[in-house]
Amino acid sequence: AFFDIEIRGTGAHGAFPNDAVDPVVIAAETVTALQSIVSRNVRPTETAVVSVTQIHAGDAYNVIPGTATLAGTVRTCSVDTMQLVESRMVELVTGIARAHGGDAAVDFRTIFHPVVNDKAAAEIAADVASNLVGEANVYRNLPPGTGSEDFSFMLEQVPGCYVLLGNTDKEHQRPVHNPGYDFNDRAAVYGASFFAQIVETVLSAEAGG
Repeated sequence: AFFDIEIRGTGAHGAFPNDAVDPVVIAAETVTALQSIVSRNVRPTETAVVSVTQIHAGDAYNVIPGTATLAGTVRTCSVDTMQLVESRMVELVTGIARAHGGDAAVDFRTIFHPVVNDKAAAEIAADVASNLVGEANVYRNLPPGTGSEDFSFMLEQVPGCYVLLGNTDKEHQRPVHNPGYDFNDRAAVYGASFFAQIVETVLSAEAGG
């Protein structure tokens, strides 16, 4: 999920903070409070991430602005946990703003659902990968990740699984979203072979052998 938070206070001269409802102070307290959602509201056995990635307020050294905005992302492994995070976020944001004499609004957008692999499909994919590159090079039980992926909506309609194709070697060390990332073209042959063998395996099973 992505979220935007608008905090509305009252601007004033920086030399007279008593005349203001300072949205920067409200924003700072809000950022800290949002970290309590995962640590104090989400079950320890559940996975959740709340990251504030943007703070915007003011444009002068000596002026307390009238508004401040926060933005960020939320990642969970279940829809229920996502809804819990959204509910607590709204409560904290609006409550803190009101306590300081201001007000705030939250725009919380669930862009993606959690990716939940079908167990049978994952086993087929892992077996095919093992035939291609050897069992020692296949990771069947990775811990849950917090990346986002709209493939989740397809998995809600059709059984399947999300597969990661490794392409790291001595010349290709940087992860995706890094400005220096360079796809290892040598990995493409493994990806193409994997999908071809998936088709052969599934169609053969459906045909009875």
